[in-house]
Amino acid sequence: MTTDLSPISKPISSDEIADLETIELLFFAYRDFISDPDLILQNLDFGRAHHRTLYFVSRNPGMTVAELLSILKITKQSLARVLRQLIDSGYILQTEGKNDRRKRLLFVTEKGKKLVLALSQPQSNRIQKALSSLEPEAKKNVIEFLNAMIGSQK
Repeated sequence: MTTDLSPISKPISSDEIADLETIELLFFAYRDFISDPDLILQNLDFGRAHHRTLYFVSRNPGMTVAELLSILKITKQSLARVLRQLIDSGYILQTEGKNDRRKRLLFVTEKGKKLVLALSQPQSNRIQKALSSLEPEAKKNVIEFLNAMIGSQK
């Protein structure tokens, strides 16, 4: 039994062509957006999960492991491995909750803050450069588009 894996089995409409072009642009934009941080992370034997963990903990000091799991949508086992590496390397501090000692609260250390800045700066530069030629309304449309992409499903 053979299955046709071709995504296109009928003539493509102009809307579908525009969608395919947008998909391709998103792939390339993401590839380039993560390329600079990936080089920094590679030198530390860290990956993208480390980057996302550092980023969200730095943006939400004192967040719980459960909150971080909800944001990252990775397994507890994967997050535990990533957190252990970041804690052992001195980038993240984990403390017990004051009111509930079962909760583990996460904070980025000074060393972690420096790494977050090093990872974010090239991404920030890329965003600023891309938005610099746009009118304010177009910038607003970019933000609206990205917000609409988050969590959207058919």
